[in-house]
Amino acid sequence: MNFYVDVLGCPKNEADCAILKAHLKKMGNNVVDNLSEADAVIVDTCGFILNAKKESIEEILTYVELKKERNLKVFVTGCLVQRFGKELRKEIPEVDGWFGVVEPEKIAENIGKKSVIPDMPNAVYNFYGRVDNKQYAYVKISDGCDRACSFCTIPLFKGSFKSRKIEDLLNEVKFLVDSGIKEVILVAQDTTGYGIDLYGEQKLPELLKRINDIPGDFWVRVMYMHPDHITDKIIEAFSYEKVLKYFDMPIQYASNNILRLMNRTRKVEELLLLINKIRNFYSNAVLRTGIIVGFPGETDEEFQKMLEFIKEVKFDRLGAFLYSDEEEAASFKLDGKVPRKLAEERLEELMDIQAQISLEKNEKLVGKVLKVLFDEEEAGVLVGRSYMDAPEIDGSVFVKGNFKKGFFNVKITSADIYDLEGEFIEEW
Repeated sequence: MNFYVDVLGCPKNEADCAILKAHLKKMGNNVVDNLSEADAVIVDTCGFILNAKKESIEEILTYVELKKERNLKVFVTGCLVQRFGKELRKEIPEVDGWFGVVEPEKIAENIGKKSVIPDMPNAVYNFYGRVDNKQYAYVKISDGCDRACSFCTIPLFKGSFKSRKIEDLLNEVKFLVDSGIKEVILVAQDTTGYGIDLYGEQKLPELLKRINDIPGDFWVRVMYMHPDHITDKIIEAFSYEKVLKYFDMPIQYASNNILRLMNRTRKVEELLLLINKIRNFYSNAVLRTGIIVGFPGETDEEFQKMLEFIKEVKFDRLGAFLYSDEEEAASFKLDGKVPRKLAEERLEELMDIQAQISLEKNEKLVGKVLKVLFDEEEAGVLVGRSYMDAPEIDGSVFVKGNFKKGFFNVKITSADIYDLEGEFIEEW
């Protein structure tokens, strides 16, 4: 059977589906890049917040409509199914199979035979080959979460925190590097917790050291570090040569009252100390964060506190999102709900401030030479990224020239809010 895999949601889904594709091929199937060639579609869904749920349902319904025009099987997997499986099966009976948060191998074994929606989710797995078509690859080091942030429903459909074995991860990274991957991106619900359940302590520093020891010319990027649990040992582990000095640490807000309501541990003063510690340790550190706007209890005063913090810290990269009022989250019961229109206005104000910060930082890069990883071309322009930018969420470096893949030296010639333009110097 020819399968087309449509991945929605976060990079953890991308990592899962790379393994799923390998298992589908192992069982004698083909994985195709064009929907027109497919006999079946697998939609990997997100069930985190309202917008993600809507996107997933709309995507499913699009394929259900397509079934009316051609002979096509539609299978749906992922977080949305784990969270709302019973309702979905009732409302969309045209779907040929449903799979919750289960191992990719189990999906491949049961697809076309029976649906699998477990009572206890489990999305950690042993490594088995992979299917990756880019210069970078996401590697999921753990899944689930025990942190209990009041706005988050992830533990309900992902389950408790579970780490993958360190040797299994090393085998996966070796496979990827041998396959030509140039950037390995470690992902989890919270990468700082890696290893606690298996080894009784945070093992991210050891994992980074052992990945760094793998021969080859590649980068290692770490995503989704919970700022409450970043330790000195974790900060020091970023000193390894292949580990990018890119610190992705979503603080979610910057006022002690809102952080308390979010059930976060570190106060604003402690977050500032952490940020300064990282920047003092690494002069070239890039800090990325996430902010939730419109959380219950967010008054004008609290919002201004947060803006002042952003102006002071000047994060290199910042993503901001409107609060999603999920019934199953603890924050749903909080008073002081922020009207949607007001939250949208605040979000725009925050992003305007961050845009100015980003532009100022980018303009300082003009004239400098950066190591850039290229793997894409758009209308005669090569698209790449420096160590400062993660794929899909950060900016790009654009250079005119013949299509090239891999690392190259680029002199930056111009900058805008999020992206850079440059010219080749020589191969790195």
